[in-house]
Amino acid sequence: MIQLKEEFKNLIPPLTQEEFRQLEQNIIAEGIRENILTWQGIIIDGHNRYKIATKWGLEYETTSKHFKDEEAVKEWMILNQFGRRNLSNYQRSVLALELEEVFTKKAKENQGNRNDILQNSAESKPIDTRKELSKVASVSHDTITRVKKIEEKADEETKAKLRTGEISINQVYTDIKKQEKREEQRTKVLSERNNDNISTEENIKNGDSLEILETLPDESIDIVLTDPPYGISYISNRSIFEDTITKRGLMNDGKEAIELLDKTCEILSRKAAKNSHLYFFCSWSVFSSFESIIGKYFTIKTPIVWDKGNKGSGDLDNDWGNQTEIVIFCTKGKKLINKRLGNIINVPRMHTSKMIHPTQKPEELLKTILDVSYIDGDFVVDPFMGSGSTIKVANKMGAKSLGIELDNEMFQIANKYLKNA
Repeated sequence: MIQLKEEFKNLIPPLTQEEFRQLEQNIIAEGIRENILTWQGIIIDGHNRYKIATKWGLEYETTSKHFKDEEAVKEWMILNQFGRRNLSNYQRSVLALELEEVFTKKAKENQGNRNDILQNSAESKPIDTRKELSKVASVSHDTITRVKKIEEKADEETKAKLRTGEISINQVYTDIKKQEKREEQRTKVLSERNNDNISTEENIKNGDSLEILETLPDESIDIVLTDPPYGISYISNRSIFEDTITKRGLMNDGKEAIELLDKTCEILSRKAAKNSHLYFFCSWSVFSSFESIIGKYFTIKTPIVWDKGNKGSGDLDNDWGNQTEIVIFCTKGKKLINKRLGNIINVPRMHTSKMIHPTQKPEELLKTILDVSYIDGDFVVDPFMGSGSTIKVANKMGAKSLGIELDNEMFQIANKYLKNA
């Protein structure tokens, strides 16, 4: 009886939907012309033909092949694929890497059988093996090395895009190396922060804002002043210095940013006092989305425009230079303002040399906003505190406040920043 072995089946690069459909049509029209090959009753060639035959009740013939062991079977199956299919460099490299264990075992066996090479360094074998793999796959040694890293680090969605050619090996490998460098730097910074033995300020917390906000009493927050994730890149390439703060990546800034805002506002709608003020910084590019979400839970008032005094980068040849940022001001109930200002605030943006966070806001700007809304005894909350500037200003005003930050590294930096205030 014919059998399937998943380990063998998984050695074969899967056909695309179009390739499988074409094969199925050909087989239905012409029958199965090639024998399905087996070893000890297990299919080693013809998995797709067997699947189609089983589905349509078609007849097929088998041919049994002899091999010494499973390792020999795997080697034959992989080498057989190279000669039969038009595979991409990524697929060829993945197949070749399946042979790495086989080649390594052979090298060890050869070494064990020959006394004259016992003194050779075992560390040289993987290098020789990798070169052999590149020859088998007809790709460069560097390509094999990069694909090996990709197979270890990339997610299945990325690998699927590589198989279809939607993205390149170099692109994925470069992204992985950048991520590894960021992780290495983050680990180093955290280690240094931990060695400082810095105690944590009582009014800031490191963790998920959704979870921490839920622990607050209902209707306890009087003012929210925050700069939520926008779901766009904050990494600037303008500076020539690699260690500038504007080149630091931020956590929780992916496609889920809009969904996160919705969940945050829902919780805040319960935690905000009956009469409270809320301020959300946002970019013009996400203003419509932010306004739509925030408007479900609060009454949006006149937007505030922060004039930063200098133009940002962007399309230098075909667009106006943007030098503003929007603050969505909204209310729950009817909390009175202390004074009525115009909705344009002219405060120069901070120089990057003084920033500890890529989107850090000037203290003067934050104090201008709080002066309009804050009365003695108010509880000020920033669910995405970043640098902790809002909390720093609140502390100077003597306000009860709470800052929350998910990014552990940024939290440690903000904590030290507040301690040094």
